[in-house]
Amino acid sequence: MIKNKQYLFVCLNNLFILAPRNCITKKKEIMKIVKLFTVVALFFASGFTTLSAQNKEADKMYNSNQYFNAIELYKKAATKEKNKTKKAEMTFKTADCYRLVNDPKQAEVWFAKAIKAKYPNPIATLYLADAKKINEKYSEAIVDYNEYAKAVPSDVRGTEGAKSCEMAQKWKDNPTRYEVNNAAQINGKFQDFSPTFADRKYLTLYFTSAREGATGNSADGTTGQSFTDIYETKIDKKGAYSTPVIIVGGLNSSDNEGASSVNKKGSRIYFTRCDVEKKTLGCAVFYSDKKGTSWGDAINLNLATDTGRVGHPSINDDETVIYFCGTDLPGGMGGRDIWTIEFDKKTKAWGKPVNLGPTINTAGDEMYPYIATDGTLYFSSNGQAGMGGLDIFKAEKSGSSFTNVQNMKSPLNSAGDDFGIVFQGSKQQGYFTSNRPGGKGSDDIYSFRLPPILFSLNGTITDVDTKAKLVGAVVKLVGSDGASVETTSDANGYYKFDVTPEGKRYVNEKTSYTINATMDKYFGNKSSFTTVGVEVATDFTKDIALKTTKTVIKLPEILYDLAKWDLKPQYQDSLNGLLQTLNDNPTLVVELGSHTDSRGDNKSNAKLALKRAQSVVEYLIAKGVAADRLVAKGYGEDMLLIKDTEINVLKTTDEKEALHSKNRRTTFKVLREDYVPKTDPNAPPAAPVKIQDSSNEGTDEEGE
Repeated sequence: MIKNKQYLFVCLNNLFILAPRNCITKKKEIMKIVKLFTVVALFFASGFTTLSAQNKEADKMYNSNQYFNAIELYKKAATKEKNKTKKAEMTFKTADCYRLVNDPKQAEVWFAKAIKAKYPNPIATLYLADAKKINEKYSEAIVDYNEYAKAVPSDVRGTEGAKSCEMAQKWKDNPTRYEVNNAAQINGKFQDFSPTFADRKYLTLYFTSAREGATGNSADGTTGQSFTDIYETKIDKKGAYSTPVIIVGGLNSSDNEGASSVNKKGSRIYFTRCDVEKKTLGCAVFYSDKKGTSWGDAINLNLATDTGRVGHPSINDDETVIYFCGTDLPGGMGGRDIWTIEFDKKTKAWGKPVNLGPTINTAGDEMYPYIATDGTLYFSSNGQAGMGGLDIFKAEKSGSSFTNVQNMKSPLNSAGDDFGIVFQGSKQQGYFTSNRPGGKGSDDIYSFRLPPILFSLNGTITDVDTKAKLVGAVVKLVGSDGASVETTSDANGYYKFDVTPEGKRYVNEKTSYTINATMDKYFGNKSSFTTVGVEVATDFTKDIALKTTKTVIKLPEILYDLAKWDLKPQYQDSLNGLLQTLNDNPTLVVELGSHTDSRGDNKSNAKLALKRAQSVVEYLIAKGVAADRLVAKGYGEDMLLIKDTEINVLKTTDEKEALHSKNRRTTFKVLREDYVPKTDPNAPPAAPVKIQDSSNEGTDEEGE
C-alpha cells in the first residue's frame, strides 16, 4: 500500500492527463482508468516492500559479519532508494563491506561514492585514505588523511596515517635485504594463509585454505569462498612442494579452521575454529593430539568467556605459554588484541588471559602472533604505523613483557595485508601470508629468507721502510667468534680471505676480527676491523707494513733527568708498544741499549747508561716478559746522535740543553729469533722488580 499521499495524487494526476480529453467523463472509461491505477499502485507498493526487505536483510547480514552477502543487497536497495540520506548510508555500508572482505580497490571506489553522496560521517574519509594507502596511492592518501585530521583533530589516525604513508614510501624505495617469493606450488585461486611447520624437521608445512574440497559443503557468507580447512604439503631437499592435501583426522570440520601452531614435539596442534552456526561467528582455540599419522578429535581450550572471541594461537617451545588474538575480552585495548595465557603445572590448567598492553596493542587490530625460538614476538597490526593494511612487526622479549616494536618494512610488508609469519627455527627464513598484488589468490603464502651479507678481506704485506712487497708472509685472521684461519702472501705480497673450498665465507656478519701478519726477520704487525653494524656487502682492505728485525729501533722518547736513571711514571706507558711487540713476537731476544750525552767522563757515562737500560729491563720483567729475553747494554756517550760541534755553536743554554737531551735515549735491537720459553712448571715466578730511585747517587753523573 502506498503511504505517501502526495505521491498517490501525482500518480492520479498523470493518469488523467494521459486519458483522452473528450472521453474522461464517461463512466466506463473512468472505471478502466481506476483499474489501471490499482494495478500500478500495487506495483509501487510491492516495490517499497521489496526495498525495505532488502535493506533489512542487508543490515542483518552486515551486523552478523556476512559482508560478502550484504554487498549485493545494499547495491540493489540503493538503486531503488529515493531518499538521499538513506542512499548515502547504503553506499557507505557497501563500501564498508568491501573494506571488511579485504577488497581495497572496490572499497576505494565506494567510499568515494559515499563521500560524493554527502555521507555525513567523516569516517568515510578515513576509510577512503586507508583504501588508497592499501592501493599504494600514498600521496593521495596523505591528502585524505590530512582532511580527516582537520575534521576530527582528536583522532590521531589522521595525522598518524599521513606519517605512515611517508614512511611507507621510504621503505618501499629502500627495502631491507629479505628475499620474498610466492610459493606458487602451494597457492590456489582461493585463500591460502597462516603457514606453520609440522615439526622441527621443517619438511612439512601446514596452512589454512579455502580451496575447493573442504570439509564444509556450503559457502562462507563472510568471504564468498568455501569454509576453510587445514592442509599440509611436504618439502623435498630441492625445495619443491608436494600437492597440498587436507589433514587427516578429526581436526577439520564443517566450520572454519584457521591459524595454527604445532608444539616442539610435533605431537599437538593448537588452532582456530570459528563456529558458523553462531550469530556472532564465535571463534575459539582448539587443540588436537596426533594419533599415528592422523590427528584426533578437536578439544576446546576454553581460553575466553562466552562473550569473547579468540584465535591465532602460538605456543612457546616448552608449551607453557600461548600467545593468541582476542576480542571482546575484559581489559582489551580497542579492536583485536594480543594476549597470553600461562599453563600452571601444579593445577595442570590454563590461567586467565593477560593483555600484552599498550606497547603491543593499539586501538586498531593486532593479530596473528608468533613466538620465535629466541623469544622474539612477531605479530601483525593495522594500528601501528605501517605500509597499508596489516603489517608484520617484531618486539624484543624483556622480562615478562616486550619492548622495541619494529616494523619489518618492505619487502616483508607491502601496501596489502601481511600476516601469519613463521620462522624455520633460528634461521632468518620461513613463510608468511600476503594479499599483495601479483599473487594467485586473495591471500597467498610467500617464502622469505635473509641472505647473508657477503664480506671479504684482502690486502698487501710490505716492508715499512723499503715499501717492497713481502712474499710468504703468514697472515692469520682471528674472529671474535673463535674462528681462526691462515694464508700467506703471494708473489705480489697480496693476500685474500673470501670463500672456503666448501663455499662458506671466511668473514661473517656481526663479528670483529684481528689480522696478524708475521714473517722471518721481521717484527709482526696487526690490524683489525669489524662487520658489526655493517648492513651492506663489503670488501675490506687491510694493508700491513712490517719492519725488519735487522735495524736498531729507537723507542718512543724516554727522557731522563740529568745524571738520573730512574724510569719516570709518565714514560712507563710509552713502553707499551715495545711490550706488545715482545708479546706478539715470543721468539725474539732483544737488547735494550741506553745512551747518555757527552758531558762527564766516558766511564761514568757508561755506568749511568747501563743503569738506565736496566731500569727499562726491570720494568718489562715486572710486566711479565721473561728476563732471559732481555739484555741491558750501556753505551754511554759512544754513539751520540748529535755531536758537540753541532751543540757548541748554539748561543743559549736552553738550545744546547734541548740537543743534549736527544742524546739521552734508549733503543732496542733484535739479538736472536730462536727463543724457546722455559717450560719447567716448578720454576718459581719472577720476583717483583723495584725500580731504584737514583736521586741519592752522587756519582756517575753526566756533565759532572
